[in-house]
Amino acid sequence: MSKVETIKERLAAVRETMAKTGVDIYLVLTNDYHISEYSGDYFKEREFITGFTGSAGTAVIMKDKAKLFTDGRYYVQAAKEIDGTGFELMKDGSVGVPSVTEYVEQQLSDGACIAFDGRTVDARMGLKLLDIAAKKNATINDDFDAIAPIFESRAPFPESKAFYLDEKYSGATIKEKLVAIRESLTKANATCHIIASLDDVCWLFNIRGNDVWCNPVIMAYAYIDESKAILYTDGDRFNDEILAKFKECNVEIRPYNSVYEDAAKLKGKLLLDTKRINTRLYNICNANSDLTCIFKENPSVLLKAIKNETEIANLKSVHREDGAALTKFIFWTKKAVKEGKQITEADAAEYLDSLRAKISDYIELSFDTISATGPNAAMMHYHATKENASVLKPEGMLLVDSGGQYLRGTTDVTRTFALGPVTEEMKKCFTLTLKGMLNLSNARFLHGCNGFSLDILARGPLWNDGIDYRCGTGHGVGYLLNVHESPNGFRWKHIPGVNDLAVLEPGMVTSDEPGVYEEGKFGIRIENEIVTKKDYDNEYGTFLSFDNLTMAPIDLELVDKAYLDKTDIERLNNYHATVYENIKEFFEGEELEELKMATRAI
Repeated sequence: MSKVETIKERLAAVRETMAKTGVDIYLVLTNDYHISEYSGDYFKEREFITGFTGSAGTAVIMKDKAKLFTDGRYYVQAAKEIDGTGFELMKDGSVGVPSVTEYVEQQLSDGACIAFDGRTVDARMGLKLLDIAAKKNATINDDFDAIAPIFESRAPFPESKAFYLDEKYSGATIKEKLVAIRESLTKANATCHIIASLDDVCWLFNIRGNDVWCNPVIMAYAYIDESKAILYTDGDRFNDEILAKFKECNVEIRPYNSVYEDAAKLKGKLLLDTKRINTRLYNICNANSDLTCIFKENPSVLLKAIKNETEIANLKSVHREDGAALTKFIFWTKKAVKEGKQITEADAAEYLDSLRAKISDYIELSFDTISATGPNAAMMHYHATKENASVLKPEGMLLVDSGGQYLRGTTDVTRTFALGPVTEEMKKCFTLTLKGMLNLSNARFLHGCNGFSLDILARGPLWNDGIDYRCGTGHGVGYLLNVHESPNGFRWKHIPGVNDLAVLEPGMVTSDEPGVYEEGKFGIRIENEIVTKKDYDNEYGTFLSFDNLTMAPIDLELVDKAYLDKTDIERLNNYHATVYENIKEFFEGEELEELKMATRAI
């Protein structure tokens, strides 16, 4: 049976269950039970029912309609993958396209039923749906899952072993982090706190695991009050070293699912983050008459975003080796294609991944390597497989977005480089992208700015030419955690309460990655990681700037100086001089000469 026919059959089975149980609108989200951006294979219900393999999207299924909502990163990919399945693409974020909740409200009739698995819906969305239902005298079923009974080949629930991240990498003990959380609770007038977000839990207890591909976390919840902490997960995950660390800090381990039962018995003033807790857990806490819920962001979100001195030193160290590996890959690819070797996008990605794996404290990739040429590069999150990969030709460009997870931190870098002759349009778009990337990374700004304040620096050169890209300019990056980390980032469009950004603080690591994506033609992205640092104080306040962490050359073959001014050229030359000094020790002989040429002043 073809993929299209399989999806149609699954959709029919789901609708049959909906009809039997009186469900009119069924929402299937991408989330796991912790509202993670990326979820393990066990949680791929939305992919199972739609056929869309991207990392973000929501299916809305009704008796006679089925919609897939996804954002601008995936418009092209989603349209291809759901073609003919019975699902229609809703381009979330485009003019005239309603949000998921707006669409549900439009479609909901009086007395109807909205259903979803409350463990996969964040509390903010759950509350919106509750309000929508109340307007239409409708009902909510938040304990509904019509896919589980037909998901026969479902992966097992993740249960990887955890490992301890030593203080020489983390820069702080569990005890010190618990003290910081408890101080934050006191300031918020709270006496206790439940954490459901996996990266926050793992950061707090200095543990990492392998429950989610490319995100070194374990499935767990946490509870903290003035005297104790509870970690809800499988105790068999931990070795004696970790158990001893927990005992020192009065950390108790309880079964994973018992957090729901315990939440119903809590007393006090509970701090909850409605963005990062699922609807089911929220409802239990909110219904507990012995609890007063205080709705604030997890204190750990900001605490872990501000990297300490140890973490920053480690990041600078690993970025040198990571950048050297990427540079060697670029040299190898250009040479192999020029010599006429048969290399596909997937072959190129595999070779780069193999170079990263040789770095001493490498653990895994930080996401699946994106290796894309020609029209494929216009799909922001395209992933080449052995079956669909295009052959690299001695013309045009190759876009490679990649990164690694190391004990010394997380890397994320994109380089677009020429494989042969390129068009004037490609050079122009590349150079305007470069100009924006350099503008942002060289910014000096007053403390109090956030990513909304600075996004125009990266986007401006493209906007001046009537070009834009349908995504943010940058995201926070975790430390051996999620490659996409709140609360810092760069973007221009602010939706209050949905995509808020924190004030930029010294120690925050953020990506700087403008780009151009011409559907059916080509894609360009240039991405560096940058870390915020303090410059000086004066009568106007505290001035901040950025240090580049990423150390890899920009392809000068794609640079058209006609679009650069004197400052742009000076910035590019300074960056290349820094790259050369930081990674030259990893090169010798012919490769060293290539590095000198790649980082030469223009």
